[in-house]
Amino acid sequence: MRPARSGFWLWLWLAGLAAAAVALVRLTPEGPPPVSPRPASPRVPLMATAAIVVLAAGWLGLRGWEAAEEADARARALTQGNPLRAPALAIRYGCAGCHTIAGMPGADGQVGPPLNGLRHRVFIGGVLPNTAENLVAWIQRPRQFSPGSAMPVTGITADEARDVAAWLYAR
Repeated sequence: MRPARSGFWLWLWLAGLAAAAVALVRLTPEGPPPVSPRPASPRVPLMATAAIVVLAAGWLGLRGWEAAEEADARARALTQGNPLRAPALAIRYGCAGCHTIAGMPGADGQVGPPLNGLRHRVFIGGVLPNTAENLVAWIQRPRQFSPGSAMPVTGITADEARDVAAWLYAR
């Protein structure tokens, strides 16, 4: 779970609710009309619009967070790895130097293919069917499956490879 992210979207949604409540209170007539009519303040519709925008952004963000949590849960189940440990591992073992990895600062390498959307690919390294077991094996021993591969054998352990595989499948 990512409590920091969920808290952000919850607070954004609550802020939208508060803004909507303020807008509704301001739209509700209070007592008799003023003696001299004034033109309507443009701030009231603006506040209502802002409240709707904040609520919509919070709802969309919450839905995106839920989808990311579902993808993480599926990736964990497939690989038995922990995707939260993977970014540090990708930097330690040099993945970020050769591959472009969306969402990872500094991962803009041009040697290997981009690693985003890996779960949707048919093959790993062009030679192995895309399964969790094959991805873990490829991360550990790429040259066993493709001797001419430019991907080095890094010495990553099986548990670490499962973590990286979970992270890649979750994105």
